[in-house]
Amino acid sequence: MNKLNTSDLPLIQYTIWSEDLHGHRFHVKLHIENPLPNGQILQMPAWIPGSYLIRDFSKQIETIEAFALANPNESLPLERIDNDQWWLPKVAGPVEILTTVYAFDSSVRAAYLDTERAFINPSSLCLAVKGQESLPCALVLIPPKDACANHWTVQTGLQLAKADTQGYGFYLAKNYDDLLDHPVAMGEFQITHWKSNGVSHSMAIQGCVHEIDLERLAIDLQAICTSTINLFEPKTKRAPFQNYLFLVNAVLSGYGGLEHRNSTALLCRRDQIPQVNSPLDEASYREFLGLCSHEYFHAWLVKRIQPKAFQPYQLDRRNHTHLLWLFEGFTSYYDDLQLFRSNRIDLTTYLQLVANNWNGILRGPGRLKQSLADSSFDAWTKYYQADENTPNAVVSYYGKGALLALGLDLKIRAFTNNHQSLDDLMRLIWQTHGVTLEGIAEDGLDELIHQLFGKGFLKTWSEFKSRYIFGAEDIPIKKWIDSKTILVKHKTHSKLEKIKLQLGLRHAEIAGWLKVTHVLDGGAAQLAGLAAGDLLASINGERITAARWDKVLSSLMTGQSIQICFYRDDLEHECMTVLKDDQIPAQYTITPSN
Repeated sequence: MNKLNTSDLPLIQYTIWSEDLHGHRFHVKLHIENPLPNGQILQMPAWIPGSYLIRDFSKQIETIEAFALANPNESLPLERIDNDQWWLPKVAGPVEILTTVYAFDSSVRAAYLDTERAFINPSSLCLAVKGQESLPCALVLIPPKDACANHWTVQTGLQLAKADTQGYGFYLAKNYDDLLDHPVAMGEFQITHWKSNGVSHSMAIQGCVHEIDLERLAIDLQAICTSTINLFEPKTKRAPFQNYLFLVNAVLSGYGGLEHRNSTALLCRRDQIPQVNSPLDEASYREFLGLCSHEYFHAWLVKRIQPKAFQPYQLDRRNHTHLLWLFEGFTSYYDDLQLFRSNRIDLTTYLQLVANNWNGILRGPGRLKQSLADSSFDAWTKYYQADENTPNAVVSYYGKGALLALGLDLKIRAFTNNHQSLDDLMRLIWQTHGVTLEGIAEDGLDELIHQLFGKGFLKTWSEFKSRYIFGAEDIPIKKWIDSKTILVKHKTHSKLEKIKLQLGLRHAEIAGWLKVTHVLDGGAAQLAGLAAGDLLASINGERITAARWDKVLSSLMTGQSIQICFYRDDLEHECMTVLKDDQIPAQYTITPSN
């Protein structure tokens, strides 16, 4: 690797390496060429964009020291002014800040390091140089010396300056925000490549022991990505990035994703990845493709089309918006729709996915208490900090937001006699707020809808807002779907399904016991007095275990008195309840009419 001249590097530089894979510790050296003349504040982000929870990444900093380059043998004083901020007094010339950061968070939101792999979200490792965040910065990656990492390579969407054949070396970011938007993965990968509308795409997967069917992945992902590019730019067919990278960590159990400007970090189960000569659960693979579709869609809606409230991100505090139903909910509507449009799934399967989401929303009592606007605003303290009462108090801006998008799509199509759809609104949003990077105001959709559909649609939109966005009414999807093409029917439940819905109880198996995790409002379990944390012992004298749960429930009847024995705080209790028909929430099936 050719060495870069110092003059070629930005004035802010981060160098990351590890000498302790077993201890899960990164070392980070921050070089500041020109500290502010009256003293320099350093700050670690409290959260990562796309995941709305204060995570206090500074808690993982184990050591921090400062040195002047002119006198590297003597440390400079650093004053702790907050849990995530340090004050460096006035100093002449360049300085370096050395930190040791513990990294053992296997999610897509933080940093991870062991003998198998390394994962870096710069927001977990890189201190902000306050007042200089707009300056270009460099990221320097140094390979671990451990023999187990000899064959590791670096995978990132960050702009490469100079690196060796494994990818270690110098990368450039336009500013601190740009640095934070480029995760880095290191380890051994199976990689597939494809082009969508001429744009290079890659997926780098680690964690799979067996050979992956990379060809199938490339074919499926190419179709999904091409379909999404064409949705936003049907004329130019241009993507807003020069390349795109899917970073995938396949594990025993886990699921999630986090969007970035030209990449995404994904977490999935190993059995969701197609592997050569291995059986594949097609439904699980479809779920993985849906995750890929969701995070890829965010490259337009979230990374470029943003709420004004997020411009700029203030990473030391909560950033509130009432619009997550748009940014996450509409994305959730399109993620499965793009699977259908790209011919990855058929219409029957797509409609089943729509029904599953709809039914899940209808099973949650919280949908009638919390509006989508409030769910968005309160994401920091409610949706992302779920507890035993969450189903009774919270509605998902993902799930109900997707249902809202479907409803709005149906109303637009009906109003325009199928000449326009939600796609047209998404394209107008893209041209107005994505291409220009001008954030959407909290009421910003009003003008766009008026512009696109005229005054005649404003009454419909006003009702949408008052009833389904700022109100908590159920969205009448059944009423709006054209029965000539799509059939919506009340779902016929098996006896066991019916009893479980009447009971209104969720549980987990703990050390051989069934432990109550959630008790839904209005269900038989709540009427009996059961609560989260209770350990179920028997129903009508029959012992309950995970293996016997379905069998015992199947013996129950509507209208029958039920005796439940349970333990709370190691004390035995008994209660009575009755299963009633009005405890069953409405559930539907959606199928093609022919």
